[in-house]
Amino acid sequence: MARIDSQEGERTYDVVVIGAGPVGENVADRVVAGGLNAVVVEHELVGGECSYWACVPSKALLRPGAALRAARAVGGSREAVTAGVDARATLARRTEFTSDWDDSAQVDWLRGAGIDLVRGTARLSGPRRVSVRTTQGPVALEARLAVVVCTGSRAIVPGIPGLAEARPWTSREATSARAVPGSLIVLGGGVVGCESACAYADLGAEVTVIEAGRLLGTLEPVAAEHVRSALAARGVRFHTGATATRVTRDDAAAPDARVTVELSGGERVTGEEILVATGRGPRTDGLGLAVVGLTDGAWLAVDETLRVTGPDGAGIDWLYAAGDVNGRRLLTHQGKYQARIAAGAIMARAARADSGGHGARIDDSPWGAHAATADQRAATAVVFTDPQVASVGLTEADCREQGVRTRVVDVDLGAVAGAALMADGYRGAARMVVDADRQVIVGLTFVGQDVAELAQAGAIAIAGEVPIARLWHAVPAFPTVSEVWLRLLEAYRDGS
Repeated sequence: MARIDSQEGERTYDVVVIGAGPVGENVADRVVAGGLNAVVVEHELVGGECSYWACVPSKALLRPGAALRAARAVGGSREAVTAGVDARATLARRTEFTSDWDDSAQVDWLRGAGIDLVRGTARLSGPRRVSVRTTQGPVALEARLAVVVCTGSRAIVPGIPGLAEARPWTSREATSARAVPGSLIVLGGGVVGCESACAYADLGAEVTVIEAGRLLGTLEPVAAEHVRSALAARGVRFHTGATATRVTRDDAAAPDARVTVELSGGERVTGEEILVATGRGPRTDGLGLAVVGLTDGAWLAVDETLRVTGPDGAGIDWLYAAGDVNGRRLLTHQGKYQARIAAGAIMARAARADSGGHGARIDDSPWGAHAATADQRAATAVVFTDPQVASVGLTEADCREQGVRTRVVDVDLGAVAGAALMADGYRGAARMVVDADRQVIVGLTFVGQDVAELAQAGAIAIAGEVPIARLWHAVPAFPTVSEVWLRLLEAYRDGS
């Protein structure tokens, strides 16, 4: 279906997508593949945070250190390793993966997929209407079916006295740095904080992590224990249970001025740079949410089909929000999953409307075609520290809060034959959380070298609600790390 140009210069599409990150790209691609047309509005780089400042560059920075340690952990290859991580080559490889922050290839992909692009800043201007401020002047867009907000999230810089004036890094500066500082203070011990600490320690910086609670506080405690132990062994220093009360630079005008952080216990920490990794907020500033009775700067609450819910809690029939901006799961892959759900719901509602209400109904029941159930029950996440942490579904604490009666099984991953062959002295852990009433797994956590590849099997078991009795028939190959599944089931059977 071709784009329609209205008499007053307003361009009309079936779907208008605000934000050209992976989530927005997937929404547009799905609806276009389904026979609709779409335009994407983007004010930065097509490909978004993940491609240029988050998932891709951060993993490129982390991989060389992990690969080097993997070689050193095996007799026979250990003897061949004669040097450490080459920081210059690592940064260059990172830059290759970000295409030196040039989005030309992703723009070409959009065009090849039949998706229009408008570069500029978008704002809701009325029901199904979006105004875009571009360098060539204003552009007015109208959506026949839906407007989908995929603007993502941004790093929050807390209001600690002196912090803003100290020119702090956020995750963007950490992943796009052109040089490695001699020392780095990391404010926050969540996923971004721990991954950054791991990467920069490998690159040769002296790293100090400050965390008010415990590391990786949303994950199982065993994950934090292993990650902290491994990072500490590589020289990372930790101040947990401490908060920053003031931040200063020796000379704010000097590019090489050192940063000092005063802690609640009276200690002081100094470094060349400070990275703020204390949380993220929605990119909804200036979005014009008053059109739907909401306030700019807020997270966008959605129903299971990803429609934005208004002040009365009812779904707004033309407005959707997918990805970080709705606050459900701040993970690229979960955002892309939401994009598929939202696109499917938009097309199904359109088909039903075009058929006079006689088409198939929206299936927003749990695990239905138009319900983002996995966000709540089977979300996968990987912390790419070394050791890695792979988690799926709920933690034991989550289940306790939700009133789910559970049995928890813990296994030493290093005792599995496949892990012992992978690395001399392999250290790791596995935890399985079982709904004791339904006899299905509701949560899994793996900690160790390369455990990211175990996450998908866990996601299948949880999303499929595979009974424990049936999982005995899923036989892991020997000798692989996946044999941990057998050990977990044995421990569950034996009551340990």
